[in-house]
Amino acid sequence: MATDIILVDPRDTHDNLLPLTYTRPVSDLRVGIFTIDQRWRMACPHANFYWQTVDYLRPKYPARPNNITDSETIYVRGDIIPSAELVRVALDLQPGQAVFGEDSAPVAWRGGASNAPSIQLKEQTHCLSFLYDIFGINGEVLRKDFETITAGRTSAPLSDTVTVIGRREDIFVEDDAEFVEGCTLNTMHGPIYIGHNATVMEGSCLRGPVAVCDHAVVNMGARIYGDTTIGPWCKVGGELNNVVMHSYSNKAHDGFLGNAVIGQWCNIGGGCSASNLKNDYTEIKLWNYPRRRFLRTGLQFCGLIMADFCKAGVNTMLNTATVLGVGVNIHGSGFPRPFLASFLEGSPQGYSEVPMQRFFDTASKMMARRGIELTQIDIDILNSVRQIAENYR
Repeated sequence: MATDIILVDPRDTHDNLLPLTYTRPVSDLRVGIFTIDQRWRMACPHANFYWQTVDYLRPKYPARPNNITDSETIYVRGDIIPSAELVRVALDLQPGQAVFGEDSAPVAWRGGASNAPSIQLKEQTHCLSFLYDIFGINGEVLRKDFETITAGRTSAPLSDTVTVIGRREDIFVEDDAEFVEGCTLNTMHGPIYIGHNATVMEGSCLRGPVAVCDHAVVNMGARIYGDTTIGPWCKVGGELNNVVMHSYSNKAHDGFLGNAVIGQWCNIGGGCSASNLKNDYTEIKLWNYPRRRFLRTGLQFCGLIMADFCKAGVNTMLNTATVLGVGVNIHGSGFPRPFLASFLEGSPQGYSEVPMQRFFDTASKMMARRGIELTQIDIDILNSVRQIAENYR
């Protein structure tokens, strides 16, 4: 009998990770090479997966069917990066038994009732609590993912046109990577992974740890610093430093992104740059949705947080730690304010609501170019986000 696993969204964490979690559960966030969801699926390939998340996401991320008993179900927190120890212990849980992390909070449990003793994890687990945790732990998680995805495998050979600085053993290129020529790969500070059908063009420089995921493209002359993930089907150029791009998003031209998280289906125009450091070197504050205000982060470096379906026009300038909600479209001269609620468009001279039918028409065209349909379920989710956004304008 297949194991039933429910990925649980802790509500406080889900809200702290808005606007990225407006359109997905926490477990569908990417850190390192994979999403949290993908890690569980790779570790438990024969399991059935369900989600416990906010109501309007359930048509896309369904809950457990009612005919499955609680004692047959393993619950795991979707904000925890699963280690090998956590997976092993979770799958061996008895009914009513729980696994606890270092903060004495349960990270996995099995339904039902019993007198089985609780289990304490020995290894440290990584948890996503705030938006900046995504890029903050990305380098360490990426290194572990590199070990996982390359274990027992041999990289495709590198072209003689590639310059390698550091250990060649820390570079892994999938056999069907389309084009890796004339670039510089530096593994002195971490590994470099180049995925299926990925392209790394001539003149680009990558300093690990870096992941160029499946079908991603690194354009000519790009400079990619460490702790960076270029998600599936993304296209990048210019300068990136400690950036996590989810999938199907483009920053194809010159401009700088640092200590940033970019959602799906975003487009960042040529010359657009986002600050990640205040000129006076003071502590950065970042917009927090549940508290409805900017909160201290303890960080000196924090850049752009961009939710799904956002667009930034050519030469747009973004302040340190700017947070853009779903479907924001910004352009024009000057700096936009550091928080914009979902479905706003305009410039520092003024903003208005994005007409939803026009938004859906544009999104449909953009997704169709990748062979993906904007479904009615997607439309319903985005309409729900728009209604929620009215509370933040």
